[in-house]
Amino acid sequence: MQTIIVFGASGQLGSCLKHVANDRALDNIHFLSSAEGNILDEVALDIVFEKYKPAFAINCAAYTAVDKAEDEIEQARAINKTGAANLARQCKKHSAVLVQTSTDFVFKGDVASPRTEDDETDPIGVYGLTKLEGEQAIAEIFDEYYTIRTSWLYSEYGNNFMKTMIKLGAERDLLKIIADQVGTPTYAIDLAGAIFDIIASDKKAYGIYHYSNEGVTSWYDFAKAIFDIAKIDVKVLPIRTSEYPTKAKRPAFSVMDKAKIKNTFGIEIPYWRDSLKKASPPAL
Repeated sequence: MQTIIVFGASGQLGSCLKHVANDRALDNIHFLSSAEGNILDEVALDIVFEKYKPAFAINCAAYTAVDKAEDEIEQARAINKTGAANLARQCKKHSAVLVQTSTDFVFKGDVASPRTEDDETDPIGVYGLTKLEGEQAIAEIFDEYYTIRTSWLYSEYGNNFMKTMIKLGAERDLLKIIADQVGTPTYAIDLAGAIFDIIASDKKAYGIYHYSNEGVTSWYDFAKAIFDIAKIDVKVLPIRTSEYPTKAKRPAFSVMDKAKIKNTFGIEIPYWRDSLKKASPPAL
């Protein structure tokens, strides 16, 4: 494995990359602390690239607080756009390939068919907008990048929907979950594995790719599956988005087409419920 550096290593996806690297006995991968791997400090970044001389830089650092972003626009833009641009410039300078993570929130979510990488983007909130701006900033700087959009990320690490449901399910008798937002849960361990597969392929098929687990579900059905697999007895009622108002709007239909990543890299993507079965027991 060529030298890899990982930014945002303490977050959910960074933790999953470390997990998969350990499982696969991959070496020469450096998981940077937030102090060493500050993507907003270009001088420090230059030192990091000089020190490790990476062939690949994986950016997991992101502002992901969807509702807070509506009030903290500049903070979200700094991390999601400026930070991504800083990394792109360093990768170009030091001849490294950038692996950038992005989101299904770059789409409006008002079309009931899976979105391809070539479909028009139209984010409806600050989070999606700043992630899209990050994508665009990278593309303007250089060509040697993989931007991987994902959706509904969960795992045993960090804060996510699965862990929240398990916690609430153990505390309450009744939960009301939104049923009219549709998408695909993504086990972050699967995404981490796909990222390493892309790097190991040695292909130079740069550009934007979509990755989520296979299948389609609602938040309500996702919650029901979590409780079913984890054997948690709690009553769950479906509600409409209008019954649970949030600061930021969410896409109503957030399913992505994965044909490009499967055909280009030969990646097999698990069905979402099969991956959930692997994730839930350890979370308990």
